[in-house]
Amino acid sequence: MSTSLGRYAHALPFAAGGLLATAAVAVVAYLLWPTWGAAPSKGPDQLPVSVGGTLFNVPTAAVRMKIQRHSGPQERIDLGYEFPSLTAPEAPRHVSVEQLNEGPQPIDRIFVSIAAHHDALSPDARLRTIYPRYLDAGATSVRDGLTMRGFRAGTPYDGEDLFLAEQPPLAARCTRDAATPGMCLSERRIDGADLIFRFPRSWLSHWQNVADAMDRLTSQLHHSRG
Repeated sequence: MSTSLGRYAHALPFAAGGLLATAAVAVVAYLLWPTWGAAPSKGPDQLPVSVGGTLFNVPTAAVRMKIQRHSGPQERIDLGYEFPSLTAPEAPRHVSVEQLNEGPQPIDRIFVSIAAHHDALSPDARLRTIYPRYLDAGATSVRDGLTMRGFRAGTPYDGEDLFLAEQPPLAARCTRDAATPGMCLSERRIDGADLIFRFPRSWLSHWQNVADAMDRLTSQLHHSRG
């Protein structure tokens, strides 16, 4: 018994020393361990995208679908911008249950899709040759040079109106306000791609600003060499 106690007594200093050494190593490792973390990688602010063989430079933050956030050829790309600043939107805002109960939230963005047209009828040709077949005869003056013509009932554009202006130029086909607010669609062609703009019909109360915004976005997205 005394022999065993003696062995334990001799071993205690070594065990205590080992524990102290381990603790010292742990303290040194903690003090020397880097406190910085790896910053998340941030992609480029602009993406060069080819749609229909036509080059566009799009803001990465404006791309609405994550799968489209890459450079190179694409069949279509969908963008959204704050209006009237035309800046790329921030992260989606939280909407409370109370806000949902209040009804539809106002839209503060203008949307633009860039799609390859594959030689389909151009927006200008559609305006000249297709729409007139389905429009009512009379035109209504809306404000400041903007006119409206309704599409006849039973036509492919039933429930829509066509808005036209010359200075600044504007052509927009808009649904009428119903259970959901009316929306407008305005198109223009650049080489192998069509730009399709969408915005609320209510914005036509300041239609010159909307026409200017579409011109500015077109210039930002595609810089002509001509």
